[in-house]
Amino acid sequence: MLIKHSNGFIMLCISSLLTACAGDPVTRFYTLESQSQRPVISSTVIAKKPLIGIGPLSLPALLDRRQIVTRTENNSVQMAEFDQWAAPLKGNIIAVLTKNVAMLQPNAIVRAYPWSVYGDVDYRVIVDISRFDTQLGKSVSLEANWAIMEEKNHTIVSNGQANIKQLLTDPSYNSVAQALSKSLSEFSQQIALALVQVQH
Repeated sequence: MLIKHSNGFIMLCISSLLTACAGDPVTRFYTLESQSQRPVISSTVIAKKPLIGIGPLSLPALLDRRQIVTRTENNSVQMAEFDQWAAPLKGNIIAVLTKNVAMLQPNAIVRAYPWSVYGDVDYRVIVDISRFDTQLGKSVSLEANWAIMEEKNHTIVSNGQANIKQLLTDPSYNSVAQALSKSLSEFSQQIALALVQVQH
């Protein structure tokens, strides 16, 4: 009787553990995506395609993490433990910017940092992002400084600031990922236009 009671107790414990596990929240993963772009046409005929490097890119430690960062009232932030980026955020942003700028600049070869395997670049786009977060259910924000450096002379030939906000259509994190992707698309257009201008 004692053995049966012990087995019954063990089975009860296992059942309780399985029930608890079944009720645990499931982590959802998101990725940034490039957007369809209309090329920024240059009137200059280019004999040799310039090589453009996107990066290096810097992110604050607050943003350089798996969890999606949400800003709340009273200067506080929340980390979404169960809504995370599927890949390191910095690399994902560089990849999206590279693909976007490549679509906008069909007369150029665009590579992501580090590009050493392709040799030297003609221009590099240095990006310093200070905000890339959300007010859940309201909007997302992208704030960044950028500079275009001509590699041959190591001189800054153009620079600027981006302050982009996209309104959210719903309070889901899927909406956040889509809106941040659109923000990167708008940012890419700003960079691509500057690249066309410095190549004239």
